[in-house]
Amino acid sequence: MSDGTKRSKPGLVLDDQSASDASYRVLARKYRPATFDDLIGQDAMVRTVSNAFETDRIPQAWILTGVRGVGKTTTARILARALNYELPDGSISGPTIKMPVLGVHCQAIMESRHIDVIEMDAASHNGVDDVRQINDAIRYAPVSARYKVYILDEVHMLSTQAFNALLKTLEEPPPHAKFIFATTEIRKVPITILSRCQRFDLRRVDAGLLVAHLERIAAAETIEVEPAALALIARAAEGSVRDALSLLDQAIAHAAGPVRAEHVRQMLGLADRARVIDLFEALMRGDIAAALAELRGQYDIGADPAVVLTDLAEFTNFVTRVKVVPTVADDPALIEVERARGRALAEKLSMRVLSRTWQMLLKGIAEVGEVGRPLAAAEMVLVRIAYAADLPTPDEVVRSLEGGGTVSRAPSQGGASAPAPIASASRFEAPRVESSRGAPRAALAPSSQPVARAPEPELGPPSLVVGSFEELIAIAAQKRDLGVKLALERDVRLVRCEDGRLEIGLERSAAKTLVNDLARKFSQWTNRRWMVVVSAEPGGTTVRSQNEARQAELKSGVRADPLVQAVLTRFPGAEIVDVRKGDAASPPALPTGEPDEAEHAPDDDGSAFGAHVQPEDEL
Repeated sequence: MSDGTKRSKPGLVLDDQSASDASYRVLARKYRPATFDDLIGQDAMVRTVSNAFETDRIPQAWILTGVRGVGKTTTARILARALNYELPDGSISGPTIKMPVLGVHCQAIMESRHIDVIEMDAASHNGVDDVRQINDAIRYAPVSARYKVYILDEVHMLSTQAFNALLKTLEEPPPHAKFIFATTEIRKVPITILSRCQRFDLRRVDAGLLVAHLERIAAAETIEVEPAALALIARAAEGSVRDALSLLDQAIAHAAGPVRAEHVRQMLGLADRARVIDLFEALMRGDIAAALAELRGQYDIGADPAVVLTDLAEFTNFVTRVKVVPTVADDPALIEVERARGRALAEKLSMRVLSRTWQMLLKGIAEVGEVGRPLAAAEMVLVRIAYAADLPTPDEVVRSLEGGGTVSRAPSQGGASAPAPIASASRFEAPRVESSRGAPRAALAPSSQPVARAPEPELGPPSLVVGSFEELIAIAAQKRDLGVKLALERDVRLVRCEDGRLEIGLERSAAKTLVNDLARKFSQWTNRRWMVVVSAEPGGTTVRSQNEARQAELKSGVRADPLVQAVLTRFPGAEIVDVRKGDAASPPALPTGEPDEAEHAPDDDGSAFGAHVQPEDEL
């Protein structure tokens, strides 16, 4: 092309610098898109903009949001170019998205040097004075282009005052002015700004599209790259085109020749994908020794333990997704070994095992990042997962109870015995067992004895006979239901209690649902129906009131003791705060001389201390 910008292949546009320049340009800049046709993975945004241009419904402001490297700034420049596209012969007289060749203003816009397309970094120009300059300059017509376009990158960095200063101009800009905002933190942009803009969410680029894009660039650069290496780069980029191109640049320099998957693994500190799957299978077999040996082997060749656990979690997620949606395995970003072995594992492993493994790996990754010895922490995580793989799952217990088999399995002892193949392990999805809600829960027998079938499954567990109100409080304490225990002691006045029926009076502090809650809890605990009614009789005092009265009576009796009176006289302002029963065989010795001031002195704030009195005979 005569303008110095050349196309190596369709869809790959070289950046603004000529190929003859001596300085090297990174791939992320060299292959920056220049038209809407060059954008990948943003079909929804391109279609909306195309329809807006064709119908002449162009808004006064756009805001582009997305993760780093998906093309926000590049899209803003393409929009500015489309708004001001003009050929030297004047054949195009309005905004258009069809830009087959460079126009009058295109080169300057792509090089960020056009006088009417102002790019401003909001991170370094975030004050109200910077926005005031925009408000003052926007009133003047463009010098040479059709529109004066303001591109504000990282707009969320503007201060609150700067946003407020921009509101009026943004809502009613002059006809010759357009705004394009870009941000990675859309939630930090005030809603008053968002409501005045047309918003586009630039999505992460699919791994398959990213691999195809990298293949075209590698072909244009005449670089030999293995498909597996491109898949690793696309996975590590996490949907960011710029990150993918930067990693490809780094891999080319690292390999110094054909780029192999092994080069990318070494560069990123990744483990071999096939070895990660081998480690996963060892864990699912419960083979602890093989799992630890595999982890140590990957660590010796440079793999980070945290990365290994992350890869295991990613593969666990992949197997789970394949189990739910089998077509997930057709992703072109996956290598063949992942597809084949992932499908096989998805058929064998149960959803419960996969979910449990996922949760343990998530917790383990956090642990590895917090300790000083990552390898040791990663080994302990693998030990936990492999040990859990030998434990029977609930579906296995139910099947054993239904079929009369044994419940437990002998755990694998590493190299002591050959590990059971994964096809025979209990990681399979167990068949569903239909059971009624009232079925009994039999206790598990020792692992050496089979569990017999329950003779009468229709019978419930034996009911519990309760004969007094105190027994109900004791049951609540035994069940560790402190809320019910506290309500029985504080809010309930006993009128009558018999097995299956409780008549009470309620204090004003009682909850409105207390009666229903008590009936439900008693029925669950005793396995029989309970009726709790509020009686018209006033009933006695609450248990708490009775305890407080009993405690007050004990304090009065203790206060009459001569020794206690002597202590109270010696320390004016002292109070008896508690009375406890002591050991009659070894009564505490009372002081014979002057009391120890360091032990019995009042607190620094002048408050009285508690005298704990333990008489020998009365208590």
